Amino acid sequence: MPYFIYAVRPFAQLDQLAACATFPEASRQARALRSGLPPGEPRRIRIMFAETALEAEDLLLQVRDAPPEGDD
Repeated sequence: MPYFIYAVRPFAQLDQLAACATFPEASRQARALRSGLPPGEPRRIRIMFAETALEAEDLLLQVRDAPPEGDD
């Protein structure tokens, strides 16, 4: 399965930037893209491991639960 690199903009707008076969390759590309963003840029660069680009986008758009607060 490939690693997809996306630019995530406000209001869940996704732009696929690349697809890589290995994580080290995807990590290098994502790091380079992040370093090129100007300060205060609302876009975030994310890597998603998925079978297809559609599955990667679905995973990126899922709402995640907040971590629990305090000690258990």
